[in-house]
Order: sequence, then structure tokens, then C-alpha cells
Amino acid sequence: MTTRKILSVVGAVGALLLGATQAAAHARVVASNPAASASIASPRSLTVTFSERVVPAFSGLEVVNAAGAKFPVATTVSDDGMTVSGRTARPLAAGAYSLNWHAASADGHRMTGAIAFTVR
Repeated sequence: MTTRKILSVVGAVGALLLGATQAAAHARVVASNPAASASIASPRSLTVTFSERVVPAFSGLEVVNAAGAKFPVATTVSDDGMTVSGRTARPLAAGAYSLNWHAASADGHRMTGAIAFTVR
């Protein structure tokens, strides 16, 4: 193989790897309120902030206690599309909870996660 062909192959492989890395990049949680493993007074406001915009129609929050009881959360997405916020209908009693979130990034990738916290 000539040097030109080798450089062409190396360039093509590099471009493919770079494209694959960018395609695999999706929104990730960068902050939450409550924070993971936090012990707090009963929250009324809950937020999860992502590294990039999420699609409002496919993004939301839910609170679940240790017994599996679900507490609906009325959610909204911020104007910049990066923060999902919500409010519980009533204060949460003392105990362990999970703030479950679901979101879709602008590339259509759907994600879910949970943030554990305790109400004291």
C-alpha cells in the first residue's frame, strides 16, 4: 500500500470513530434537587437538570416511596429545555424516596433514572 492509501484509510477510520463517539453522546443528569442521597425536609419542588436539551413531551418526574407507593408530580420543562421541574400535590412524610425521571434528548434517545433521597 502506498503512503497516500494508508493515510486515507487512517483518516476514514478516524472519521468513523469520531462520528460514533458523537452519536453515542446523550443528555446526562448534571444536577438535581434533592441531590442524590440527600436527607432533607419534605420538598415541594423537585428538579433534574441535564447536560443538553430534552423533549418536553417525553420528559417527566415521579416520586416513589420505599413501599412502592407513587406520588404524582406535575412537571414542566424550563425555557432552555435543560431542566425538568415539578411539584408534589402534598408534602412527603418522613421516609426513603426515589425521584424517578424520564427524558428524551433532542436526538430521540430515551433515558430513565432514579435519584434516592430521604425526608427527615
